[in-house]
Amino acid sequence: MKIKPSKAFNYELDFEKINFRENPAQYRVGKGEQGVLLVEPYKSEILPYWKFKTPDIAKESSDKIYQLFQEYLAQEDFVGADMARKFLQMGYTRSRRYANHRTGKKYKGPVPDDKKGQSGAHGRKELPRDPDPEKARSAEIFKEKWQLAKENATYKEMKENFIATYSSKQTSDQ
Repeated sequence: MKIKPSKAFNYELDFEKINFRENPAQYRVGKGEQGVLLVEPYKSEILPYWKFKTPDIAKESSDKIYQLFQEYLAQEDFVGADMARKFLQMGYTRSRRYANHRTGKKYKGPVPDDKKGQSGAHGRKELPRDPDPEKARSAEIFKEKWQLAKENATYKEMKENFIATYSSKQTSDQ
């Protein structure tokens, strides 16, 4: 039986002060890439390796981040492993955005005030696509590693155990 997280990622925490390695109970898996650029010390450990400008750079980057993923698993550090998985996923999604839009901008104009914080198009018109095959290859490289991480049996078991251990505590956080 698969256990689902009880709550979405909590953006209300004081991310500048929390060391999630020392306080894993504060971490929430959330969905997709939520919190990837907030959770320390993992952000600082992984971010320097996160690059996707060319397929060669993406290969080197995804290999290193996947190596960190495996190291976190070996240390029984689920939060670190999940953060590495999120960086691999973000490598894929950002590369795809640049593959479709060379400028990296998907939508025209600023986000309207009443749509800030919402995901999706925010009521804006999507810019025309300007494909970049090199970034598309970078995306595929990251996707391969992201899928390996996501489907890793040890990771999946640790994720279920983490959620089972901390979900009741997470419910009473707010």
